[in-house]
Amino acid sequence: MRSMLLASCPVMLWVIAAIHLLFILLAWRGWKRTKEPLYLLTALVVLGLFYDALILACGTVLREGALLSALSRFRFVFHGALIPLLFPICAYALNFNKTWKTIVWVFTGVLIALGIAEGFATVLSAQQVAGIVRYTSGDATPGWAQAVSSVLSYGTVVPLILAGIVVWIKQKTPALFLAGFLMFLFSALGPATGNFDLIFYISMFGEVCMALFFLLYARKKAAA
Repeated sequence: MRSMLLASCPVMLWVIAAIHLLFILLAWRGWKRTKEPLYLLTALVVLGLFYDALILACGTVLREGALLSALSRFRFVFHGALIPLLFPICAYALNFNKTWKTIVWVFTGVLIALGIAEGFATVLSAQQVAGIVRYTSGDATPGWAQAVSSVLSYGTVVPLILAGIVVWIKQKTPALFLAGFLMFLFSALGPATGNFDLIFYISMFGEVCMALFFLLYARKKAAA
């Protein structure tokens, strides 16, 4: 399995980036047609995933240096700025009233501010794996920035899964649950199979699944 992952990574990063770009265009088209907020939120979240995949793919042709480092910096900034939007997605899916939506948006705004600060505070360290150069969070990254990164990476998926269960029960659709569950599953496959250095790559398949099911749920919500 590991040899297959290593061999496929350089090409699949470009494929995943292309898939995310397609999802962005579909979500944007859906929002323009229906004005359903979930389409727009999906487009923004997937924009971050697209940029992440694109810069990782660029690591197949760019070498370690100032250009790739600068481009990679914004991988972390966009992650911090856009991943918190999973909370408003949950709020709209659960049909929160205006007051609770406002509370969620304020909470999301705080997380976005922290996420952007974390992105700029992260100390980048270059690594080579599967034929690509990628910049990761180095050991010198401040503890608070590492904590914020962990919250954004894991603290957003669990509420998404829980909201998905409620939506599945009340609205009779598993799409939101599958978005969160598959993201969690693929994130866990790296450690479970011992491929710790390929966690970033394996989890990207979960991100594709999450984006797909967000789109499917937004379409159902717009049609309701």
